[in-house]
Amino acid sequence: MIELTTYELFVLAAGAMAFGLYLLIKGGDWTVDAAVFVAERTGLSPLFIGATIVSFGTSVPELFTSVNANLQGYPGISLGNVLGSNVANILLVLGATAFVFKVTADPKHLAKDLAMMLFATAIMVYGMLTDSFSQVFGLIMFAILVTFVVYQYKTDSIVLEEDDDDDEGPGITTMKGAVVILLGGVAALAVGSELLVKGAVQTGSAIGVPEAVIGMTVVAFGTSLPELSTCIAAARKQSVGLILGNIIGSNTFNILSIIALTAAIKPLDVDPVLLGMELWVTVAVAVVFSAWMFAVGKLTRPIGIAMMVAYVVFIAAQYLQPQMVN
Repeated sequence: MIELTTYELFVLAAGAMAFGLYLLIKGGDWTVDAAVFVAERTGLSPLFIGATIVSFGTSVPELFTSVNANLQGYPGISLGNVLGSNVANILLVLGATAFVFKVTADPKHLAKDLAMMLFATAIMVYGMLTDSFSQVFGLIMFAILVTFVVYQYKTDSIVLEEDDDDDEGPGITTMKGAVVILLGGVAALAVGSELLVKGAVQTGSAIGVPEAVIGMTVVAFGTSLPELSTCIAAARKQSVGLILGNIIGSNTFNILSIIALTAAIKPLDVDPVLLGMELWVTVAVAVVFSAWMFAVGKLTRPIGIAMMVAYVVFIAAQYLQPQMVN
């Protein structure tokens, strides 16, 4: 048997991660495009599609990655992926979007969505501090999400101010084509998540970084790229509704669908590494962002720059901390 050096192992693992991320991004794009097409053909409103279908679709890479990681015995990647993605969605994705286009919204139109995101965050904190992510608890979390989605569907006329859903798609024209693309997207997500998880574990081992930190940073960044591309595209069209609906909805879905379904399939253990700065930064980002949107209702370019700088600092801190937590 040929033994690989640490450097060779790192290169192979990094290559697997890169290809896995590519498949996750493409699979997420195909899944979202197909889901939106099907939703439109079945008569769902543009606002409902933006706040639920697109939000869930851009969270699908996180879902496949977290479930796959937990099934393979790497719960740190599962939870770290969600925490890191929620931080990246706000600080990086919204920060980059605000750098391109001023994001403005009426606070009262965001009230229920922000409140639900904070409620979901509180549930996550409880689950992590008490190590309560059992199969039953996961099912309860998912039931809360389903109830909220039904509520959104019935009240979608007041979700957000704008409903521009003229998004760029792969030219889907028939229901059969949508189904084929949807299946292709799911297949790409499955393969991509497998490569990403395996590559992340091996990369962490090669450079001596805990799997939870890899999940919080590299994996979370990669699985947040669909949100980033969606929001930048929406910014070019000045579609505030899609931008905020996507991010707030994605953060809620990340907790109440990804953590929930991951735990429902197999009880999810909490890696102690995530109970320190990682958890409380995630909570602080959600609370401060919500308070800012309630009080000010807009994100300008200077604020966007500050958010992106804060994200870089957060990522850097992750790689300075492992020696203290191991």
